Amino acid sequence: MLKTFDEKLNGFLFVVILPFLLFVMSYYGFESSYVKLKSTEAAPDFMFSSVYAYRVIPNFLMIHVTDILRSFLDAFPSSSKQMIMKNGTVFYHSIFLINSIFFLLSSYVLNLILKFKPIDTVLNSNVRWLVHLLAVFFIVIVQYVPTNCDCIAIFFYLLGVFLSLKYYHQKKKSDFIFLCFIIFISTFVRETSCLNIAFFAAIFIDFTKLKAGNLKYIKEVSFLVFSFILPYIGLKLMIPQDTSFFEGVYFIKNFTSPFNLAGLFFGSLGFYFTFRLSDNYGRLILKKYLVFSLPYLGMITFVGLFWETRLFLPLILSGIIVAFHQFSKRTI
Repeated sequence: MLKTFDEKLNGFLFVVILPFLLFVMSYYGFESSYVKLKSTEAAPDFMFSSVYAYRVIPNFLMIHVTDILRSFLDAFPSSSKQMIMKNGTVFYHSIFLINSIFFLLSSYVLNLILKFKPIDTVLNSNVRWLVHLLAVFFIVIVQYVPTNCDCIAIFFYLLGVFLSLKYYHQKKKSDFIFLCFIIFISTFVRETSCLNIAFFAAIFIDFTKLKAGNLKYIKEVSFLVFSFILPYIGLKLMIPQDTSFFEGVYFIKNFTSPFNLAGLFFGSLGFYFTFRLSDNYGRLILKKYLVFSLPYLGMITFVGLFWETRLFLPLILSGIIVAFHQFSKRTI
């Protein structure tokens, strides 16, 4: 009984408390020099007049949480309110609140993933928590570019990865249907949802058998693609913008700016680190994952900025998950 309580307490400390403290430090312990959200009074106009307008769920939460928090703080004594406002505007606090909630949800789902069919090394709870904290550190360190959508997108991505792994091992149709739903919903958050398709394809598709005419699981992948394409096109039709697909082309800037090159090396070395941790079967999955992620990687190369290392985060987290997951080497 005491041992069970001790396990649960340690799990709570490592999965919730310590990650939350790290997140608080990243938002209030030092100020980002990349964006100046800490002094921003309200949501910037570009969030509603550019590609950010398609991130419907984050924008909806941002508006309403800011209004609720402002009303809540108005009820505070003036001295307490002044102390709170010294550390950021209502808008900044609302971004922190939204991100911290989905960050903790991401931490919880990540813990579920690491406990589901782990390799022998991670059966030890102490090792599992260290791996978990490694993933958490990666999530926290990229928060120098705070946005209203990335933590939400990571939560949905990890949830999609968990469902893909469950479907891989258990073949429950309910898990696959829920995965389709998650991809559909998360497309209203950020285009990162397409990487759930890449992860699913990486663990199910066998290129050798595909060349031989074995099209097993192609139908499932097609359903996932449809779950992404339908809301993606719908958003473009319902919210027309002058910059429907990108803000600008940054290809040359990505390979000439020292900051962008540093971001590229960070993402590449982070993924390579997880690749080295994987066994041969895991490395094969990660190679396929990179192949299926090429459309995403191509987009961030041309229209993203490598210095925004948050763009590489789903790949690094996927590498950590694959490295410590026990895949059955069966015939697919």
